[in-house]
Amino acid sequence: MEVLSVASEVYPLIKTGGLADVAGALPGALSSHGVTMRTLVPGYPAVMAKLSRGRVVKELADLFGVPAKLIAARVEGIDVIVIDAPALYDRPGNPYVGPDGWDWPDNWKRFAALGWVAAELAMGLVDGYHPQIIHAHDWQAGLAPAYIKFGPGKNVKTVMTIHNIAFKGFFGPEIFGQLRLPPHAFGVGGIEYHGGISYLKSGMECADYVTTVSPNYADEIRTPTFGMGLEGLLNGRADTVVGILNGIDTDAWNPATDAALVRTFTANTIQGRQANKQAVVDRFELDGTDGPLFCVISRLTDQKGMDLLLQAVDGLVDLGGRLAVLGSGEAYLEEGFRRAWQRHPGKVGIITGYDEALSHLMQGGSDAILIPSRFEPCGLTQLYGLRYGCVPVVSRIGGLADTVIDANPAAIAAEVATGIVFDPNSAHALYEAIRRTVRLYADDKRWKKIQRRGMKSEVSWETSAARYADLYATITGLKTNDDPDN
Repeated sequence: MEVLSVASEVYPLIKTGGLADVAGALPGALSSHGVTMRTLVPGYPAVMAKLSRGRVVKELADLFGVPAKLIAARVEGIDVIVIDAPALYDRPGNPYVGPDGWDWPDNWKRFAALGWVAAELAMGLVDGYHPQIIHAHDWQAGLAPAYIKFGPGKNVKTVMTIHNIAFKGFFGPEIFGQLRLPPHAFGVGGIEYHGGISYLKSGMECADYVTTVSPNYADEIRTPTFGMGLEGLLNGRADTVVGILNGIDTDAWNPATDAALVRTFTANTIQGRQANKQAVVDRFELDGTDGPLFCVISRLTDQKGMDLLLQAVDGLVDLGGRLAVLGSGEAYLEEGFRRAWQRHPGKVGIITGYDEALSHLMQGGSDAILIPSRFEPCGLTQLYGLRYGCVPVVSRIGGLADTVIDANPAAIAAEVATGIVFDPNSAHALYEAIRRTVRLYADDKRWKKIQRRGMKSEVSWETSAARYADLYATITGLKTNDDPDN
């Protein structure tokens, strides 16, 4: 089966968040299930720099008013088709945001082009290439199912994956005439949304199936609390909404072989984490006390619950903990953590920005990772934590609730606990979760059992890839299955 994955980023070519990790890992995971997947991605500077042996498979004289080439290549084990359109994608820095901190004003065109090219490829734009399925990821790829539904390629099946329903890709109605869609596409059953155009809603409305990145999130977004105004659409097509949990690349994230660690380790040699812990303490200029070392590896936003952590950080220090923060985001949160560092030198450290190698070291050396998100479609950080024996402390939400088993007395007695889960989502509940973590950490034997159990958790793509393969087979008629969730 041939599937075209459509994503605005794919690791290791370009990454701003978890979407890139998923788009990068899924093709390899699907290969053992009889699925060949290529990924269509925009030709940002970082992407073009890695195309050493690509070949031009198509030249386009007019891609929304600019010339472009399609380049096929294989980069670090991933088959990609890159849209080389310098006028659209040859820009420095973040792929979505300009140097002034605002979204690029032509993002509507840049990602309409991504969806349009995807649909054209599915309809035979390149000789010899005819994918049976387009798998679109998030709003940036959301127009691809619309170009199929309202174009001549209706035999091509489409899947739309929601990684975060909060980002809708909303634009004004004035762009519609430039989208190369028929007039009737601007309607409730098409791409129209509250008088404008939502690329995410477009994909959700027009795709054959909608998937989300965890079963719990699939349920949550069908409620007004988490549906962000799209819960009605999802409830109206509930039989085609499926939650499939994300996995991680267990080769890239393997504490037994990870070159970013000072010392590699396994569940049986977990004492090797101590050398990594010391390296984290040194990097963040923390004191070498006996208390637990908490870490944060996150965008510093309210969605991620970082404001709640700021309210709890003094209590964390009073309980004997230390905190290492790696991330960037909202200015007031960055400043809040800097002030926490100033109040608690040696107990709190912050490095702004993102450092992939450092994130691996922090997972391999910190005792626990704090993820107090207000909503979290799946989350990968807690999966990395489980894999590395960095015990997740998470809010009971989305994929966090699907992947972490709370260390309550019953779970501890049954020897199934893998982390600490708290609710409601409040600063007080977070503080209580931190207090519980400190108490558990004080019992070294019990703590190491929780770590080892997490390290043995199933966090790979194997099970989820099989479910995607089953879904592809179902929607193309290769498999009869009235319930692709089974």
